[in-house]
Amino acid sequence: MSEAIAVLNSGSSSIKFSLHHGPDLRADVRGLADAILTNPRLTARDADGKVLVDEAWKAPASGGHAPALDRIIAFLRKSLGGDRLQAVGHRVVHGGVKYASPVVVDAKVLATLEEFVPLAPLHQPHNLAPIRLLLERTPDVPQVACFDTAFHRTQPEIAQLFGLPHAMFESGVRRFGFHGLSYEYIASRLPDIDPRAAGGRAVVLHLGNGASMCALLEGRSIATTMGFTAVDGLLMGTRTGALDPGVVLYCMQTLGMDAGAIEKLIYKESGLLGVSGISADMRTLLASSEPRARLAIDLYVYRIRRELGALAALLGGLDAIVFTGGIGENASVIRARVCRDAAWLGVELDSEANNAAASLITTPASRVKAWRVPTDEEGVIARHTRSLTQARRKENANA
Repeated sequence: MSEAIAVLNSGSSSIKFSLHHGPDLRADVRGLADAILTNPRLTARDADGKVLVDEAWKAPASGGHAPALDRIIAFLRKSLGGDRLQAVGHRVVHGGVKYASPVVVDAKVLATLEEFVPLAPLHQPHNLAPIRLLLERTPDVPQVACFDTAFHRTQPEIAQLFGLPHAMFESGVRRFGFHGLSYEYIASRLPDIDPRAAGGRAVVLHLGNGASMCALLEGRSIATTMGFTAVDGLLMGTRTGALDPGVVLYCMQTLGMDAGAIEKLIYKESGLLGVSGISADMRTLLASSEPRARLAIDLYVYRIRRELGALAALLGGLDAIVFTGGIGENASVIRARVCRDAAWLGVELDSEANNAAASLITTPASRVKAWRVPTDEEGVIARHTRSLTQARRKENANA
């Protein structure tokens, strides 16, 4: 009998999951419970793409994650066969100042993580929902929380500071940064694909519905575009990105908007959706001939160009850039525009390789290499979960 690790990545209306086996923690199963509050559906495939389950059910009037989680757990237990579920790992967006590495979750840890909900209101409550349910229903199965903020704790203090009274920094108001699990995976891959960049200077672009960039020096995060919350930095699907705080004051004092309305504005009504007035989906905008769709894409690329220049300056030069995330991995047009904007840094795009979605998308003569690397946050979570639970098991055995 072997042991398996389950990984859950829970959002407001969906739960992604995967099941990992073997020494390399291969993902034998990947699935999704989608539209769980309205038209729930559970789908899953094996490593070869074979459909293992595809079922829908009626959303209960009470809503919540529980019905979807019950179906996921039942499916995973069936998929285990004779194997044992060693632990469940979770993506949790915010670990605050307290957690700079993964942690086994009990009721006390969960209560602490709930204190960080105001720092990530779109993500944290939903990340924690399945942890709470599993603590109640399967308390014998260890759970591990892996944080999107943890990878950035290597940043120097100066990179975390705002121009606010220092007492606020000491109380936890600082630049945390996010997408850390994705950046951790890319940093782990660089030694194999580009040793020079792994030991030198790289900027990783995690471009998806949420988007950010991270400056890596010898594989460590030294700066990132997101800050205190996951709304700062680049233009995103529905989030503003960097915004003058005076705009928030104007919304309050002149437009009469309350905190809830402003939160909705900056998190859900802005970004690509707000600028275009059409969609938050880059695929839709790229296919559109509407002027505002083009304007939204132009602003998206413009913000990347500004941040790339800033991060390259901070690194004192650049050896590589890496594209990852849904847009970074799949939108060749965006990669091409970013690379051409970065020609002054020494990036020379290979259009044929880029259009073919190759791993290396720059020419042999390019001084700075550009890579396309699909991320694997679930794999990172699985490895942390196994490592932490095995260490805890040894401690208990030696106690």
